[in-house]
Amino acid sequence: MSKLAELEKLGQSVWFDFIRRSLITSGELEELIEKGVRGITSNPAIFEKAIAGSNDYDADIKKLAKSGKSVDEIYEALAFEDIGRAADLLRNTYETSGGIDGYVSLEVNPHLADKTEETIDEAIRLYETLDRPNVMIKVPATAAGLPAITQLIGAGVNVNVTLIFGLENYKAVADAYIAGLEKLAETGPTVAAGHPVDKVASVASFFVSRVDSAIDKELEKMDQKELQGKSAIANSKLAYAEFKQIFSGSRWQPLKDQGARVQRVLWASTSAKNPDFADTLYVDELIGPNTVNTIPPATLDSFMDHGRVAETLTKDGEAARRQIEKLAELGIDLLAVTQQLQDDGVVAFAKPFDALMQSIAEKRDRLLGA
Repeated sequence: MSKLAELEKLGQSVWFDFIRRSLITSGELEELIEKGVRGITSNPAIFEKAIAGSNDYDADIKKLAKSGKSVDEIYEALAFEDIGRAADLLRNTYETSGGIDGYVSLEVNPHLADKTEETIDEAIRLYETLDRPNVMIKVPATAAGLPAITQLIGAGVNVNVTLIFGLENYKAVADAYIAGLEKLAETGPTVAAGHPVDKVASVASFFVSRVDSAIDKELEKMDQKELQGKSAIANSKLAYAEFKQIFSGSRWQPLKDQGARVQRVLWASTSAKNPDFADTLYVDELIGPNTVNTIPPATLDSFMDHGRVAETLTKDGEAARRQIEKLAELGIDLLAVTQQLQDDGVVAFAKPFDALMQSIAEKRDRLLGA
């Protein structure tokens, strides 16, 4: 049994945090699915590396440019092709899992992170254009994103909520999801091919390694090295404890009775940024039921080679709580740190998106000139 199959037996799904045209056309994605990969996530940085950093798309860019398409239209055509084909390859996973897995995620324009109505309109347009039941639209967990999540779930759109770093933000996301389900249960889906309350799906993408990157800098200044490399996992374990409480409470029960699915926690940013840490740290220590880990290629290879499979997420909960309390005692404001990380994350996704648009424009002009 492969390690990915072992994780599945423990209730955790592995999604692949990468997409590129050659991944699909070479048959590599099909091989990954056979090995146990059960979904795909993308973001502007991934698409920027794929499209700007390869010639996989040059023929399509030239063809689209010759037909008079704008830079935005070219980008969407390329992204829709990749997302659609990947979703088709994962469709069997979606069907056989009863809609639990088999999803491919596409992000709304990162420049809409602070615009609620525009995010809703964009997400619905992307979902309806792709027209596949196993597509998730990624929406950031910003103040403007939270009401958009409620409206989109209420319309029957699958949502991958991204850029969650902190506990309070996570609880707000779960609340937005449940509010959306309550709305959906009343009205039914209102978008083309929207899902009913017992079919719509969502994950809450909780970012991990960047929390250690930020906090460990402060601990270094305080000469508290023994606390380094522990805050991100502790923070994640507390979020998982909240997940279990939220999706077993009295508000959840009526929705559960109607067949509603829990909003699984998805661990994102799970590659170890610090070379002193084990390269599978944020996979090994966050294994538990009703979770997803979206893993980039190098980390997945490492985990398949020497990762450890055991239910770790529910272990040492009190130690996790003490770790977070120690940060407060040292004067480290975790709420402020995680809010700053979210703010930085919005900018970090906007930059590669802009670079991608510029790269497409340059390639279009060069290929047309040629």
